Amino acid sequence: MHRNQIWGGGHLVLMCLCILATAHFTIGAAPKKSVAVPFGRNYVPTWAFDHIKYFNGGSEIQLLLDNYTGTGFQSKGHYLFGHFSMHIKMVPGDSAGTVTAFYLSSQNNEHDEIDFEFLGNRTGHPYILQTNVFTGGKGDREQRIYLWFDPTKAYHSYSVLWNMYQIVFLVDDVPIRVFKNSKDLGVRFPFNQPMKIYSSLWNADDWATRGGLEKTDWSKGPFVAHYKNFHVDGCESSVNAKFCETQGKRWWDQKEYQDLDAYQWRRLRWVRKKFTIYNYCTDRKRFPKMAPECKRDRDV
Repeated sequence: MHRNQIWGGGHLVLMCLCILATAHFTIGAAPKKSVAVPFGRNYVPTWAFDHIKYFNGGSEIQLLLDNYTGTGFQSKGHYLFGHFSMHIKMVPGDSAGTVTAFYLSSQNNEHDEIDFEFLGNRTGHPYILQTNVFTGGKGDREQRIYLWFDPTKAYHSYSVLWNMYQIVFLVDDVPIRVFKNSKDLGVRFPFNQPMKIYSSLWNADDWATRGGLEKTDWSKGPFVAHYKNFHVDGCESSVNAKFCETQGKRWWDQKEYQDLDAYQWRRLRWVRKKFTIYNYCTDRKRFPKMAPECKRDRDV
């Protein structure tokens, strides 16, 4: 487990064969509706197998958290760039202390990682979505937003677009964060460490809700998160691969995906203006000198 420096955070945690599990994007637009890929196509349970429930032939699953254990799953393969998404319906009701995580991570000491972490809350109070990017083992790039909908009422899509030029976090195809390749500024970027895809539901009441002040109420358990549409469209690689042999040939490698388009930047500005509650780029107490990537990412 690792902990970030705001309130903490974390999770436990290749010959190229390109896998296409869903439809292609249209240029300059949101992705087409993905094909409903069942869980077993791309994923396997990681721990507490009996806390994963399967429905509709594996097209939908539930993760359960009780006072004994949480649970999680991981991709069968490692990937070096691509587009990855899941539809998730978060734990409803009193979810304080719980974390539902969806992330990519490599497996070494100087690891790379791309994080979605959904922090539960007391009934009537909104979820917080925390994102983070680790490069070469360094994180401390937390951003937190409120969502513009109740993520417990229905399924919503959460996606990562990752190529040589940028990492884009999307919620229902709306960009909520971008992390550009700033190697020329001395900032490491994930480009040569294949990652697995992970998701988990676990107890983190030592930090997740109000800095650990709100503890998990086990009388409200078991806590349940719902999943479907396990979309994987990436370059599957050996764990030791340093490049993807199809580099430049996939849709997510093309010029139109080297940056957000004007409409996407407007949507991102809307999220930042209306829903951001924390951004490491503007935290002068933690970081007296602003990180060099912040201006390129238009965080300031």
